[in-house]
Amino acid sequence: MRGCVFEVREFCVHDGPGIRTAVFFKGCPLRCRWCQNPEGFSFEPELLVNNRPCQGCGVCRKCCPSPGRCIACGRCAAYCPAGKRKIAGQFIEAEELAVRLLRDREFLTRSGGGVTFSGGEPLAQPEFLFELSDHLRSVHQVVETSGFAPEPVYREMLRKIDLIYQDLKCADPARHRELTGQDNWTILRNLELLKASGKPFVIRIPVIPACNADEANLAACAELLRGAKQLQQVELLPYNPAAPAKYSSVGREFPLHPEKFPDVHYRNLEAVFRSRGLPCTVL
Repeated sequence: MRGCVFEVREFCVHDGPGIRTAVFFKGCPLRCRWCQNPEGFSFEPELLVNNRPCQGCGVCRKCCPSPGRCIACGRCAAYCPAGKRKIAGQFIEAEELAVRLLRDREFLTRSGGGVTFSGGEPLAQPEFLFELSDHLRSVHQVVETSGFAPEPVYREMLRKIDLIYQDLKCADPARHRELTGQDNWTILRNLELLKASGKPFVIRIPVIPACNADEANLAACAELLRGAKQLQQVELLPYNPAAPAKYSSVGREFPLHPEKFPDVHYRNLEAVFRSRGLPCTVL
């Protein structure tokens, strides 16, 4: 089974316990307005271009085999003398990727770590994910997911994966659709499956000013987590000011206006969860 990934990042310490290798799957069904990985939207390889500063030498145009339509072949990236072009995403066989990941098995295991599947959305390439997981049974596995996946796919993920990191962005369906392009019915259904599964999990909430950082939304999210016996932690993720930088490189415009963001008192938001008996921290 072949899948598309846009990065394999080693020595990660914020994507699960211990030291981990994170595999970033390409493609996502959501369009979160604050996403810091726009190169993870598309399910196909694509060209990233850093135009600041460009030497204007024209080498990229001269070597391009398809000047009318980019086919993400990578020739311009290979020839650019300033190194301002690269291809985000490559197709790879699950077994081939597993062999690469298992080279560090002893080191990862000694640290109490393992492999984390992130994205994009790993559950959007389920066949590739599950075959890769089968090849990696000798290491601890984490999935970072939005929870937006068909129920059979989600149930199979629960069966195979050791620890789940799931996002919870917004409790209100209409607001969730406005912020991500999809309502949250599927996500909340899968959250109930997660709570009932007996599988350990962490909830991550990206806290974005002017989007979902109000106490009312976070209180509603906290209520959704009541009775979750295997919940290890709620992690509040502050807005990443570096998020807009990547958008121009993939020919997209960052949809928010962070210069207008109000201040957020993260400790007050942390207390929303702690007051309900839910472990919570700000990353």
